[in-house]
Amino acid sequence: MRAAPQRHGVRVARRLTLTFALLITLLLIVGAGALTVTSMANGLQRRVLTELEPEVRENLRVRERANRMHRAVRTYLLTGDETELVGYERAREQSFAALAAARRDTTSAVRRNLSAQHRELRAYVTVADRQAKATPGSDEANRLTVQAARRFATFDATNRRLELSLTREMNRLEARADTILRTSIVGIGVLLAVGGGVAVLMSVHTTRALTRPLRSTAQTLGRLAAGEHSARARETGPEEIRAVARSVNVLADESDRLRGVERERTSLSQAARELGIRIRDRLDVDYVLDSACGGIGEILAADYVFVLLAEEGGSAFPLARVWSAERGLLPDAEARAIPSLPADVVRDHYRRGTVWLVADLPRYLSANTPIAGAPGSFGKVGMPTENRAAAAALGLESAVVTPIGVGEEPIGAVCVARTSGRAWRPVEVEIAESMASGVGRALHTSLLYEKETRLVEKLRALDKAKSDFLSTVSHELRTPLTSIVGYVELLKDEETGSLTPPQRRMLDVVDRNANRLRALIEDLLTLSRIESGTFGSMKKPVDLHGLVASAADAIRPAAETASVTLETHCPSGPLVLEADGDQLDRVLMNLLSNAVKFTPEGGKVTVGADARNGEAVLTVSDNGIGIPAAEQERLFQRFFRASNATDAAIPGTGLGLTIVHTIVANHGGEMEVRSEEGRGTTFTARFPITGENGAASC
Repeated sequence: MRAAPQRHGVRVARRLTLTFALLITLLLIVGAGALTVTSMANGLQRRVLTELEPEVRENLRVRERANRMHRAVRTYLLTGDETELVGYERAREQSFAALAAARRDTTSAVRRNLSAQHRELRAYVTVADRQAKATPGSDEANRLTVQAARRFATFDATNRRLELSLTREMNRLEARADTILRTSIVGIGVLLAVGGGVAVLMSVHTTRALTRPLRSTAQTLGRLAAGEHSARARETGPEEIRAVARSVNVLADESDRLRGVERERTSLSQAARELGIRIRDRLDVDYVLDSACGGIGEILAADYVFVLLAEEGGSAFPLARVWSAERGLLPDAEARAIPSLPADVVRDHYRRGTVWLVADLPRYLSANTPIAGAPGSFGKVGMPTENRAAAAALGLESAVVTPIGVGEEPIGAVCVARTSGRAWRPVEVEIAESMASGVGRALHTSLLYEKETRLVEKLRALDKAKSDFLSTVSHELRTPLTSIVGYVELLKDEETGSLTPPQRRMLDVVDRNANRLRALIEDLLTLSRIESGTFGSMKKPVDLHGLVASAADAIRPAAETASVTLETHCPSGPLVLEADGDQLDRVLMNLLSNAVKFTPEGGKVTVGADARNGEAVLTVSDNGIGIPAAEQERLFQRFFRASNATDAAIPGTGLGLTIVHTIVANHGGEMEVRSEEGRGTTFTARFPITGENGAASC
């Protein structure tokens, strides 16, 4: 009777042994499978994080440097600003340095693409170097721009192909990891179902003790796979099952962390872009400084923001703005009281081209201790006493310092600091550097605008002083010149005695040059009135045909003396304009005298006026020396004279056509010039027609 129970006990023990052996085997399989899945998933994720994502970033950095180089040389060709060439040279070096960095420790397929990028970028740089030497706006510059754009597009396409290939590989690995997780869930579920069935047959308690935690873990994996990121596995049951749950939870926590970092980066980047747009709204240094300080401080949750700007010829970088989270912008006097940074610290930092993060600032404030990794004298002998005292008074514990500038020299630095022990995260340091760079560009532009504004004001003052001087001198010269001309006329009348032929010739020379000088003075006075805005017209009905006839009669003796034929072409009848007759006569005399003066012996000058399409058209043409095509755009500028007229030593002041252009514009008209060097010139003036026709002819 005892044997049977023993045998039964043995059977039960054997069954329990088999059950536990099966369960242990099952657990080992599940644990091994979970660890394997975890390892494979970690391996895939590690490859994405340590291989593919760095390759994508390096490839993007190559494209960013190349784009910066491309923009610099295009900006130079558009604006002629030679400082852009410095940026171009730096970006070119950075582009190839980025390519070299990207080619290290990478796969052969990626290396082949990077080699292709290197060749294509080298081909583009060959053209870009020629662009940098070309004259902005020239035909060669335009041709090289087209060629450079084509080669840059080839490089950009190759770069983007690599980015697309790497992105696809990342997606493939992520999909593979997801497939592994899903497959493992299915496998674990099957094993659990089998083990649960055997356990139910042997022991409900054993089954429940083993299957419930596994089922919970499987459900957690399913919820995570379905997108429920807050799901976590309960760490219950045997160690192997708890290990699986922990692994699942670790993976879920890491995924949450990465998503949180990405969300934070996206949020900070958006805020940084909005700040950049805001500070570029106005070209005002104070506005940029005020907006940048408050914006950077709020975006990065900093306790203080310091902006330092270089002073011309200074040995330090004083604070231009200080922002406090509690008080906002500090008064200028209070900001200036904070010690400046030594110039060598900022310049050394700028040359390094990286941000400077000081996470444990208090340890360097009690004594003059060199700061590890700090630029300039801070890294050699430590902070000066006044800087340490100021930092301690403000309670600063950590800071991120970014130099700003464009070109070889920095224009300042941006420092964001915290007084609490909260550490700076990498994404915050990255955004701080990005925003500081944007502030640097905005400040550079605003400072250039201020300098240009001051220069324009100085030039305007100089121009006004010149105009006032010309007006004063012209007025002062007119009185004695009138006296000279009057006495010359008296001498010619011989009331003081007869003149010998040589004396009369000398008086003619004096009279001719005095009249030329008087005409020059009148031109200068007219130019002065034009520039001061007091030049006006006394308009009344005027017959343009009559003015043409009178001017032709007045200029005919000079034309005959120069052996130049003068012809007039006017239809019969009047051509009435609402105009200032004296000013129109001056237009005709200036144009006709120029035509006669620049036409060689045997040439011909033609003047005519007619009504066309509701306008009065006045034309003066000659077959003289003409005007070089490259100089015709400057023809109506004051004191401008064509190079061929200067080479031929033909006298003139370069003011006549300026006055003509102003008179025509004051009458609501337009001037046109057609000229060919060696073939002649035609001036055409168009005026609106008013008045009535009468009897008049040329």
